Amino acid sequence: MSYPSDLYEQILAEEAELRLDSFGVDDAWVLGAQMRRVAAERSLPVAIGIVLGQQRVFHAALPGSSADNDEWLARKTAVVLRYGRSSLGVGEQFRVQGKDFDVDGRLDTDRFAAHGGVFPLVLRRGGALLGAVGVSGLPQRDDHAFVVEQLRNFIAA
Repeated sequence: MSYPSDLYEQILAEEAELRLDSFGVDDAWVLGAQMRRVAAERSLPVAIGIVLGQQRVFHAALPGSSADNDEWLARKTAVVLRYGRSSLGVGEQFRVQGKDFDVDGRLDTDRFAAHGGVFPLVLRRGGALLGAVGVSGLPQRDDHAFVVEQLRNFIAA
């Protein structure tokens, strides 16, 4: 059984919108530093990470975050790299289909978490998945919203 989801439709629109012309290690530094600055201004207790391929190219941990946030970030990033979609989008896709990612995804839940907060870095032309950007430390929808906001600001700049 499946059910409609306004959230899922919103996520699909964000994934279609937030694509990049190019993105490299220097861009990762700019985006990561922007995210860290804004998170610090808002006193958000988050860990921030950006990967290109399988390489972590940016990481920051703000006051109030912990090693647990690093683990969540890694597990959510693994979902994005496997599915090429946002971690919240993958989780919501399962929910819309009346399924549970942790059970029906048939993946090791110690390595994969379909919870909000990590977003794919995808090229506008060709749709190649370059990597992922994310945060962990807030409720999952807030993690997702923060990343979307910051990625949108980065692309606009």
